[in-house]
Amino acid sequence: MDDARAMLIRLARPDDARAFAAIYGPIVTGTTISFEEVPPTETEFRARIAAIGATWPWLVGEVDGEVLGYVYASRHRERAAYRWSVDVTAYVHEDARGRGVAGTLYRALFRILERQGFHRAFAGITMPNDASVALHRSVGFALVGVYPEVGFKFGTWRDTSWWQRPLREGIPSGDPIPVTQLDAHVLREAGVAEDA
Repeated sequence: MDDARAMLIRLARPDDARAFAAIYGPIVTGTTISFEEVPPTETEFRARIAAIGATWPWLVGEVDGEVLGYVYASRHRERAAYRWSVDVTAYVHEDARGRGVAGTLYRALFRILERQGFHRAFAGITMPNDASVALHRSVGFALVGVYPEVGFKFGTWRDTSWWQRPLREGIPSGDPIPVTQLDAHVLREAGVAEDA
């Protein structure tokens, strides 16, 4: 089955917390993909979803009510001049990997971020991770550089590669447009459901 074609893409809601915890928990405990060491509980995920606010999109991909994966954007850095840059992340259930789910969700996220006025998206990948590198290249990311031995997990220092993707190419230099809130108009233009 082509999960990506049949997938409903919508905004995350608090009752997605259980599915998010099920997807993310094994990534935390069994891989170096995440630098978290203790998987967030369903309650902690509910709090994370509730704290999203009106700017940062979290998207869910589901088929027949089953959550296959999720992506989200977050603040890149605290200083004001960074406000047009975002960090992005994608996580897919182990059984749905390799079926286009992450790429489809990422493309929907980028459509939203572009309409909101963001300029660049950034992603960090713990090395080695050939699948994640291939995913990010396939959706337009280019390598920026590597932070050597930036994290310590499973008894070893880990390198993280950093990738960037333009969101608003061809924009003349000068003052950027203000970043807008996530609203129904932006979602409609991006082809994403507010809820299902």
